[in-house]
Amino acid sequence: MPDNPLDMTGRTVIVTGGTMGLGRVIATRFLEHRGDVVVCARREPEEPVAAAGQEATFVAADVRDPEQVTAVVDEAVGRTGRVDVLVNNAGGAPPAESATVSPRFNEKIIALNLLAPLTFAQAVHPVMSAQEDGGVIINISSVSSIRPSPASAAYGAAKAGLDSLTRTLAHEWGPAIRVLSVVVGLLRTEQAHLYYGDEDGIEAVGRTLALGRLGTPDEVADVVLFCASPLASYMSGASVPVHGGAEVPSYLLATTGEVAGYRPGSKP
Repeated sequence: MPDNPLDMTGRTVIVTGGTMGLGRVIATRFLEHRGDVVVCARREPEEPVAAAGQEATFVAADVRDPEQVTAVVDEAVGRTGRVDVLVNNAGGAPPAESATVSPRFNEKIIALNLLAPLTFAQAVHPVMSAQEDGGVIINISSVSSIRPSPASAAYGAAKAGLDSLTRTLAHEWGPAIRVLSVVVGLLRTEQAHLYYGDEDGIEAVGRTLALGRLGTPDEVADVVLFCASPLASYMSGASVPVHGGAEVPSYLLATTGEVAGYRPGSKP
């Protein structure tokens, strides 16, 4: 075990969708720990992804296009000769009614959230499997994979598939390559108001979680860094929950608040 197991010096990290939102925070975290970071997205960011005197390499790519995925991996290998960590972060979906959403919409959502991570994993496999110390693939999943996801049927199903893919690849590609998923819960981001309303709404939603608040992208990025580090060397094929204890069972919210000593919205 190195003196600082979180030091990413000499390690090459690819973060898909790494120019904004959670992906940008994850990429920044690896830069802060001296990793050589490559980020990809369809559009170049207005401000470079940078931290600790280092700047991530940007490659324009649609992760649903296998040829563009290969180009990202080739860029990373061309820079350093290796790929140590792949973070499959690119994903998401706008809300859509399950009864009326078009087949084309569903295809795009599943392609982005499930097929693209598989394609990227396949692209880094030859490189990682040939390295003496292998590599780590971290798939960014969602609580939508483990609970109902109304108005996001294809998204929830794709994320559930991503968790299944994680377990399968861990067995097929281990021990050289560790594969993990990080199951992300409700986060306070710059777009939180689009989903939860004003500050009162955001706080009300947070009170439905065991920890009484929404999480932050920084808290997720810390877990991703840990998963990529030697500290997690015996972890593979696991889905790591980062969701603040998850949401309270709905039957408790429907009561007067006296069930098993639970009061909705209570705080220590």
